[in-house]
Amino acid sequence: MDAIITNLHEQADPDQKDGIIARPTLEEAEAAVKTLLLWAGDNPDREGLRDTPKRVAKAYRELFEGYAKDPAEELGRTFEEVAGYDDIVLVRDIAFHSHCEHHMVPIVGKAHVAYLPDGRVLGLSKIARVVDIFAHRLQTQEAMTAQIASAIQDALDPRGVAVMLEAEHMCMAMRGIRKQGSTTTTTTFTGAFRDSADEQLRFVTMIGERR
Repeated sequence: MDAIITNLHEQADPDQKDGIIARPTLEEAEAAVKTLLLWAGDNPDREGLRDTPKRVAKAYRELFEGYAKDPAEELGRTFEEVAGYDDIVLVRDIAFHSHCEHHMVPIVGKAHVAYLPDGRVLGLSKIARVVDIFAHRLQTQEAMTAQIASAIQDALDPRGVAVMLEAEHMCMAMRGIRKQGSTTTTTTFTGAFRDSADEQLRFVTMIGERR
């Protein structure tokens, strides 16, 4: 992430320019939700909404827990006993939900992640966890696609990484143009996948098999 968030009691000198942002208190977060309820035109003191600020603040801790996690740590353990295997490793159909950084509404989709090992492999669950880390942050689909590929490339140094995300954006379905069911596809390729159209074709073909 671009900035480090700290608790208010850990706030550095406000004159410092080192990217530190003070995290509001829980009470301030709940007050902000109450203000949004008023802005929406409802009464935050009515029975059905009385506990909504607490619930939303609690939900935000879960929905955006990716800010507190380091993908490099998640990918830190690799395995070298691969019996000479050096072909594509693909984990496809990794379901994820994220939130658009422009409107803070959901992005729902699937990730397909592949790499060409160079003597080391990752535990398969690590790939899904890295997708979740980046998904649990405010995102654009394009940035998330590149972040997943970069994290795996940096941690494993494989011969190449390929990432494809297919997602529906609620900022298109629920507001604005209001087009339900449309999906957006993004890809990022590194190394051999970037340099070889044949490897890209293999990746896309493997994703489509038995679907």
